[in-house]
Amino acid sequence: MPLPDAAKTVKLSTFQKVVPLSRLRSRWQERRRGAMSRWVYIVVPWLILLGCAGARLMRVDAIEELRNRVFDYYQRAKPRPYEDAPVRILDLDDETLKRLGQWPWPRTLIGRLVRRLSECGVSAVAFDIVFAEPDRTSAGRIMPLWPQTADLDAVRSRLLRLPDHDRLLAKEFAKAPVVVGCVLTRQKNEDLPAVKASFGFSGDDPTDFIIPFYGAVKNLPELEEAASGSGSFNSITDSDGIIRRVPLVLRVGTTLIPSLAAEALRVAQGAPTIAVKSAGSSGEASFGARTGISKVKIGKIAVPTDAQGRILVYYTKHAKARTIPIWEVMEKGFDKSRLEGVIAVIGTSAAGLKDQRATPLNPMAPGVEVHAQVMEQVLLGRYLERPDWADGAEVVYLLVLGSLLILLFLRFGAGWGLPISAGAVVGATALSWLAFTRWGWLLDAVFPAAVILLIHAFMTIISYMRSEGERRRVRGAFSRYMSPVLAEQLAAHPEKLKLGGEFRDMTFHFCDIAGFSTISEFFDPHGLIAFLNGFLTPMTEVILEHQGTVDKYIGDCIMAYWNAPLEDPEHAQHACLAVLEMHERLAELNDERKAEAEAENKKFVPIRIRTGLNTGKCIVGNMGSEHRFDYSVIGDDVNLASRLEGANKFFGTYIMVSESTVTAARGAVVARELGRVRVVGKAVPIRVFTLMARQGELSLEWQSVLPRYEAGIAAFNKRDFAAACGCFRDVLAVFPEDGPSKLYLNICTDYASVPPPEEWDEVFNLTAK
Repeated sequence: MPLPDAAKTVKLSTFQKVVPLSRLRSRWQERRRGAMSRWVYIVVPWLILLGCAGARLMRVDAIEELRNRVFDYYQRAKPRPYEDAPVRILDLDDETLKRLGQWPWPRTLIGRLVRRLSECGVSAVAFDIVFAEPDRTSAGRIMPLWPQTADLDAVRSRLLRLPDHDRLLAKEFAKAPVVVGCVLTRQKNEDLPAVKASFGFSGDDPTDFIIPFYGAVKNLPELEEAASGSGSFNSITDSDGIIRRVPLVLRVGTTLIPSLAAEALRVAQGAPTIAVKSAGSSGEASFGARTGISKVKIGKIAVPTDAQGRILVYYTKHAKARTIPIWEVMEKGFDKSRLEGVIAVIGTSAAGLKDQRATPLNPMAPGVEVHAQVMEQVLLGRYLERPDWADGAEVVYLLVLGSLLILLFLRFGAGWGLPISAGAVVGATALSWLAFTRWGWLLDAVFPAAVILLIHAFMTIISYMRSEGERRRVRGAFSRYMSPVLAEQLAAHPEKLKLGGEFRDMTFHFCDIAGFSTISEFFDPHGLIAFLNGFLTPMTEVILEHQGTVDKYIGDCIMAYWNAPLEDPEHAQHACLAVLEMHERLAELNDERKAEAEAENKKFVPIRIRTGLNTGKCIVGNMGSEHRFDYSVIGDDVNLASRLEGANKFFGTYIMVSESTVTAARGAVVARELGRVRVVGKAVPIRVFTLMARQGELSLEWQSVLPRYEAGIAAFNKRDFAAACGCFRDVLAVFPEDGPSKLYLNICTDYASVPPPEEWDEVFNLTAK
């Protein structure tokens, strides 16, 4: 039976009184958000896991670069130990060029070198050089450049009958096991180098996998014909410019070209053939897949390669025993037994010839050393390998550990997720390192570990968001009493609300207004407060913009520090840049004050600030009583920054920084040395500097006289006071008001007439704070 309207009203109003409709709507929205949150918490981690596994199988460039950098670190941590192998670099170094003449040499001199090596009994001579052009010093090529005179005409015909230098070199090549080098290019041409090796194939057609080129810069035909072998010395870098793999075989069209290292090894063995084994050949499992080249057999030596026929180079550190300068070989007393039976690789380490390559161990290694290390590696059988099954094993490891992590997170929360994540990272890293050190396998630990950490981070963030409401309330409460940064930390870590601190490396800042007492006489109390606020506000803004923390204001003094409460690895750099900008901002403030003073017909007194910076250790944390405490710093290095601020008066400077700060700033600013000082309360002297400008922004005037200033400091330290006076006068001629130069000129003038005692140590003992 339908209720009357009045009854409806009573019933509805009663229901609203018990559970308001707005509250029902709010609860429904909360439940919807909760359901969405649970969906995100459960589904998204699986999507991340599967997406990362797919990206790994697709060989995304960023992932490959990350993996390469990890393997580079392995090589730097445990490089291949140098073992004596029958390979030597004959180095065209700077001393050789100085003794035997600039490059390019006459071919007659190169012929003498080849003859010398043949007499030493080398097994092969490999040139990391291409002789693409005729010798300019041959008589037939140099005579047309001579003037037409009667005296020269008398001997011209006789000189033209002299043998061509390239032919002489070809004769020497024919008598020795020489391998000439060529350069393959991406530009198409018809200049194919002569291929002396014969190639054998097994399995799939290797030309589908070998790196292609379209042309070449080759040697002169007579030199190629006379040589026993010819190989490419192309260096093929990864995307970051580092040589990690060297191809043993390349191609121009369908013509296979051996690398210089492979050809030298073939000639040294007296072998005619290089065999390329691809997937599907006898003994090479492929399971129907075209996985590329697996081995390259040079004579009797089978070399494991990647799918493109490249060998992973396992580098050693630079070894002097590997290299012999060419000038030594050409000396009469050279011990020929040092080269007997070795492969002699001729190349250059001279910086002027610019044959430098980046390797995992050396950003500027001679290119010839890469070829030599490949040959050593092959002869010693010390290889690095990326097994065929590595990609699949890494993906399986990723899926198994990722799934376990997600399930444990959903069941037990973040408490179990962290140990599993940490265990996965440590286990993957340990297994990868063991495989590298014991078997020479390159197994990627970083990408699986990074994905595990990504999943852990995502699920932790979701958990964090659930409690963010409570933290927001804590943050709002404490921000009324503390700085926003500290309030944020306390909201995240309430346990920090206790006495105590930590030992940390930080940069400390003190500055105050020079002559503040005089300036304060121009103001009444209200005006003085307004003046201080107008000064402190822009200075504080600069400090905060550069990630600094203002500790306190002490009258006109600002005490600040960097690298706390939040860590800042570049704290010294940020502090130096902040100080320079503070002085720039102060100049703008003075311009504004001057304009106001002129408009009001008042006397204008410019503001100047003195600043002290020091970097060192201190205790930082909450200090005070149980009832009230402040976040601050204490320590000797804090006090030293305050002393340096006052020491500006002695040198006539406005910025003084310690040597530790300049060193930690790592070239971000230009600083000049002031000398060594012993401040009040410190027994050990320190070297101090003044900041001049950001790096690259020093004025042309200072660029011209700064070397003279530095020469003056050096002369002062050497007790050459007369020379120092001259240097500082040159600086003052350009900058008459430069405080340090005036100070040193006065001191050096006195010392020039009355020298200091023998025990003088160039230290300024400061008596004022």
